[in-house]
Amino acid sequence: MPISTYVFDMDGVIYRGDREIAEASQTVSQLQRDGRNVYMLTNNSGSSRQQYLQKLSGMGIQIEMANIFTSAYATALYLKAHGGIGKNAFIIGESGIAAELSAAGIITCATPDTIPYTQIDYVIIGIDRKFTYDKLLFAYTCISRGHAQFIATNRDATYPVEDGSVPGAGSIVASVATASGTEPIVIGKPEPHALEAILQAAGASIGETVMIGDRLDTDIAAGKRIGVYTVLVLAGVTTRREAESAISEYKPDTIIDNLTELLQT
Repeated sequence: MPISTYVFDMDGVIYRGDREIAEASQTVSQLQRDGRNVYMLTNNSGSSRQQYLQKLSGMGIQIEMANIFTSAYATALYLKAHGGIGKNAFIIGESGIAAELSAAGIITCATPDTIPYTQIDYVIIGIDRKFTYDKLLFAYTCISRGHAQFIATNRDATYPVEDGSVPGAGSIVASVATASGTEPIVIGKPEPHALEAILQAAGASIGETVMIGDRLDTDIAAGKRIGVYTVLVLAGVTTRREAESAISEYKPDTIIDNLTELLQT
């Protein structure tokens, strides 16, 4: 069955930090001209879909906001489907989580103790470059003394930037999990929630969808879990040797050096 739907990770595939990866915009544009569905899927919850739309546009990539999925947006979809509308969420995160959850009808607060811990229904964690002990303490209290459900947008230990990588949301999730003795529900890759939502939105079957990423334990693992074709691009954090020696759950179907090779498959 020919491929109709291409799902791209962003960090390490389309760009590193604010620097576009070579051939990204040309490859996406050619796929769109060829009539393919193109979606973006990132575990990074720091920005809203509107902000990602503007970032991609600045790199010459024209895409509808409906075709951009983030772990924050996937979390909002998950909560809407599980009775979260109108409930209170304490968020450890940045503007992306607040924007997506608020748009879905979830009441958010990001400052400890502005809502009593007994009234917090969810503790939701993403990347937060202003993470503090007070936030950790309040999250711990909501989970261990209150009734809050613990949700992680993702557990990425790091994410790539222009000159390497920096700590990701997973490091913050780990601190709350350690303190509270509670493991979270994880929404982002490698969990299938977001990728399944994209297939539903695209009206695409598993057999006609490909997941393109740079990480074995998130991008490739997510694709393998639901059975779509997986492509690892060597523009991010994974080497060819690591990919070729990976266990079956993380082993990509194809390894490419750059995105233009997608146009040859």
